[in-house]
Amino acid sequence: MLVNTKNMLLDAKQNHYAIPHFNINNLEWTKYILEECEVLKIPLILGVSEGAIKYMGGYHVVVSIVKGLMEDLNITIPVAIHLDHGSSIASCLQAIDAGFTSVMIDASKYPLDENINMTKKVVEYARDRDVTVEAEVGHIGGSEDNISNTSLNATLEDCITLYNSTEIDSIAPALGSVHGFYHGEPNLDFETMKKINETLPIPLVLHGGTGIPITDINKAINCGISKININTDLQVVWSLALRKFIDENEDVYDPRKIIGSGEIAMKKRIQEIVTLFQTKRG
Repeated sequence: MLVNTKNMLLDAKQNHYAIPHFNINNLEWTKYILEECEVLKIPLILGVSEGAIKYMGGYHVVVSIVKGLMEDLNITIPVAIHLDHGSSIASCLQAIDAGFTSVMIDASKYPLDENINMTKKVVEYARDRDVTVEAEVGHIGGSEDNISNTSLNATLEDCITLYNSTEIDSIAPALGSVHGFYHGEPNLDFETMKKINETLPIPLVLHGGTGIPITDINKAINCGISKININTDLQVVWSLALRKFIDENEDVYDPRKIIGSGEIAMKKRIQEIVTLFQTKRG
């Protein structure tokens, strides 16, 4: 069933595990993720970046694909459709009107006052429509879509100010993670992460989950992370399997066989990630 993220993330926060946020990029990815998470019987957040929305045909197309697949595949797990890194108020409102059940307004590149003003407007619109809102403090760098490569860590004070001023449902504090590949070892600020979790009643979100060691993932969840975003990890696994298939099957031209060649590897990786995230701690 389609839901917002509120109850699933609050349960994860209370019971010390993480909900997987898997970015989707096309119909096949959506199908594979839904099928595997249904087998695993876990709540799921399908993240969609503005770039992916444009590639897939638009906000309504994304919602229609998810709803259609859920119905025809008999998906029974809770599923949220989440706008990932909405860059403007207009983008968030478009997503909400199209049927997204959750949105992230990413105004982190602006001064805190402007971040608050933009976030408040999205929250006000979302509340009447039973849609949850995530916001970012600091700035999580990386190469995903149009996100800046420059990182700027969040402070406890700014997180408190943003929450008190907007009443968002979840918060993504920039604490050393990046989108895409890491250049060197990840250096997460667990101390600030723990303080934010102990101070705020809302769940914490970790962007840039790809490439973070298992020990750091476990520590982050223990420090309050309740949602972890994964995109690059699945892209790499899928593309490696597809390249191998093409190299070994030069005569195959059916796009269904070519695209589908990454399904098994992708589902195996989803299972590994879910098992790590869903292990309850403490």
